[in-house]
Amino acid sequence: MEMTKVATQPVIETERFDLRPLRKSDLGLIEMYAADKRVATMTTSIPHPLPPGTTEAFVTRAMSATREEDVWAIDGTKEGGSELMGLISMQQIDRNQAELGYWVAPAFWNTGLASEAVQALVDANPMGNQALFAVVFQDNAASAKVLTHCGFQYLGEAESFSVARNATVPTWTYSRKL
Repeated sequence: MEMTKVATQPVIETERFDLRPLRKSDLGLIEMYAADKRVATMTTSIPHPLPPGTTEAFVTRAMSATREEDVWAIDGTKEGGSELMGLISMQQIDRNQAELGYWVAPAFWNTGLASEAVQALVDANPMGNQALFAVVFQDNAASAKVLTHCGFQYLGEAESFSVARNATVPTWTYSRKL
């Protein structure tokens, strides 16, 4: 499997925002949003309450020289500065497939932002994948709607562990050929 490099990670532009590599300056907003129980409980990996140092470790890892996951900030400020609205990532499963993950800050829910970010990443396909997979909790119908809107096909039901809920939660699995 080829490792991606931060230095070669592209900025992906849309009309409303850019998907760009993370910066250390994003730490405060990521921590604020990740600490929000509404955000944490809709992800598999964000703990709640958020232990000290968790976000800094995540940002440091995401900015590392080589890794098998690319994380982009959804940045709404097109003219410099930063308005972090969420994160979106692709994690390589094998050389042809990646898993898609994202979260959006509650202030931007119901704005079409997640659909636009997912579609931009699908269109750019920066890792050259042949397929993307995504898993959403069954109580997160909004994320399921985003995926179907962006051409993902429903594959079936499963269960995933939610760190914030400290429980295994029913999920839906989706796939999209690229």
